[in-house]
Amino acid sequence: MWKFILKRLAATILVVVAASILTFGILHLTPGSTPVTILKYAFIGLEEIPTEAEITEITERYMLNEPLYKQYYCWLKQAVQGDLGDSCVYKLPVAELIGLRFPATVLLAGLSVALSLLMAIPLGILCAVKRNTFFDHLGRISALFAVAMPSFWLAYLLIIIFSLGFDFFPVAGFRGISSLVLPCVTLAAGMGAVTMRMMRSSMLEVMSQDYILTARAKGLYETGIISRHALKNAFLPVVTVVGLQFGHMLGGSVIVETVFAWPGIGKLLIDSIFAKDIPMVQGCVLLMATTYALVNLLVDLSYALMDPRIRYGRES
Repeated sequence: MWKFILKRLAATILVVVAASILTFGILHLTPGSTPVTILKYAFIGLEEIPTEAEITEITERYMLNEPLYKQYYCWLKQAVQGDLGDSCVYKLPVAELIGLRFPATVLLAGLSVALSLLMAIPLGILCAVKRNTFFDHLGRISALFAVAMPSFWLAYLLIIIFSLGFDFFPVAGFRGISSLVLPCVTLAAGMGAVTMRMMRSSMLEVMSQDYILTARAKGLYETGIISRHALKNAFLPVVTVVGLQFGHMLGGSVIVETVFAWPGIGKLLIDSIFAKDIPMVQGCVLLMATTYALVNLLVDLSYALMDPRIRYGRES
């Protein structure tokens, strides 16, 4: 088991380094002068034209005149020591800003995952048990509709109906518990639809296994067969899907956070990309890649706890 964990941790480090290299290179390849963009967003204003002296000062301050490999090496050297640098726009340490924004993303992701599971698991089981009935067809059509809807379209639709129309919830920002409702519903809709389809497919596969047929032949009640024998094995593929989605959300749901002006990592990343705030973007990408890889590692480890066959296979 420990050998497996060490291998996955090594792979996680490689993924994080590769993501940081790609991000660093892409930021410098985007159109527009980096010093000019930083000046307009952080110092002189979007409508002002920077002077040559100002451009030279910013270029030297942030080492933008150095080769890309040297800039990246300096950043990586500091990052290994725990220093992610200072934001060009916010004039604060990157780690401090991430620490302020990350709890909002964790709160939004956690509630969205919980809401999606509350909807998806019972519906997936019901559709599997009532296969090819009205409930199954309705569930599959609803899931297809939820998956096909772009998250930004659903977000604006919810804002128009429940914020502008009925004034039930705030349009944007964080003003208390009510501000969580619309972002959570937006995120949970698409994620819940995928989870429900996976739960249904997994349940149908498990319900056709020989040990389920044997349990039925012994005269066990259907509810007991489902709860005691089928659910545990059917959850394995679902755990993978939920883990990947949760890892993605912890990295910041960029579109939803931007639409609702949610003060999380996704909104911070978008603002930093527009301002070409390279240290801030690098810090956010580092956090996203790390959380995503660690969540995947936890999902793999949970397999061994849920299915003894996997644990014994690794030990041998």
